[in-house]
Amino acid sequence: MKKVSLYFENGLLLEGKSFGAEGTAVGECVFNTSLTGYQEIATDPSYAGQFVTFTMPEIGNVGCNAQDMESKQAFCAGVIVRSYQDRPSNFRSQETLHALLQKHGVLGITQIDTRYITKILRQEGAMMMVASTQIHDKDELQKVLESTPRIEEINYIEKVSTKESYVHKEARYNIEKFDYDIPQTTKKIIALDFGIKRNILNELTHAGMEVTVVPNAMSAEEIIDQFKAKKTDGVFLSNGPGDPLILKEEHEKIRKLIAAKVPLFGICLGHQLLSIAHGYDTFKLPFGHHGGNHPVKNVVTGRVEITAQNHNYNVPENIIEVASVTHINLFDNTIEGLRYNDSPTMSVQHHPEASPGPHESAYIFSEFAKML
Repeated sequence: MKKVSLYFENGLLLEGKSFGAEGTAVGECVFNTSLTGYQEIATDPSYAGQFVTFTMPEIGNVGCNAQDMESKQAFCAGVIVRSYQDRPSNFRSQETLHALLQKHGVLGITQIDTRYITKILRQEGAMMMVASTQIHDKDELQKVLESTPRIEEINYIEKVSTKESYVHKEARYNIEKFDYDIPQTTKKIIALDFGIKRNILNELTHAGMEVTVVPNAMSAEEIIDQFKAKKTDGVFLSNGPGDPLILKEEHEKIRKLIAAKVPLFGICLGHQLLSIAHGYDTFKLPFGHHGGNHPVKNVVTGRVEITAQNHNYNVPENIIEVASVTHINLFDNTIEGLRYNDSPTMSVQHHPEASPGPHESAYIFSEFAKML
């Protein structure tokens, strides 16, 4: 393992050991409290431009495999772990986390006090950092960090969205046959890919929808034409990375879909973009919500669900002027779900597809299918 130096924008300099890819990377540092699912987290496109600090100390134990990829590659800037295990023990394992990260050019950092980093992020908020196996001088690292655009200034959607449309046919993973089911579907939808997770597509298909995944560049006019021609029944707005406020083209596109009364369902970034399109700008949380153990209350049923979360931004409280709140985060009372008053539109901030995480919110996909 090579020496790796970490420099944070608050002036903190740390030293660890590297695994995965080597080199220099800049990104925003966040922490994730999930106990399992490091492969799914590392390959979630929503983490593009971020270093993920795992609060779970032992990472790498079960290896990685092709079936658990949430996208075609790992888009995060790097992963930071307390103790990395390079000898996985699991019958499904096909390669180590080191091999996966190396293949996709992602830095792995270990022998770091991740509890210390997590405490700093909780106190001071998510912050930019640089990690390098090549540069170890503090002043040089500071220059690299200060000369690199911040995460709020970069449109990562263009990097993570599919370039070609495709139809997704797989549904939930079947643990009896160790493969994904392929069910019958009764509705057709378009999924605008802002960085979509594979398991979101699986859950949409499981709920009875044939999903055509399209590039984020597809125009609103083309989508509306398909809706009017009854070639699609609705549109899903996916999760994705970065600051939703800089995605001006997406704001305008969604406004046109709302005006055309196209049924819409958004998760995470899609949820935020719907808020902005209705005229309610999002705001950044101090250190975001990232993990698989966040309690959310369904205010319609009164039921509390343990949810998977991954977001740095949230919708404002005054959105109740145009929508009804369906879900509330019980950690900080931020809005987690909405039904809009004057259009067939629904959205949630958390991840009902889990992967990793609990599955108590999976019913939301069926609610969208019923709305169609």
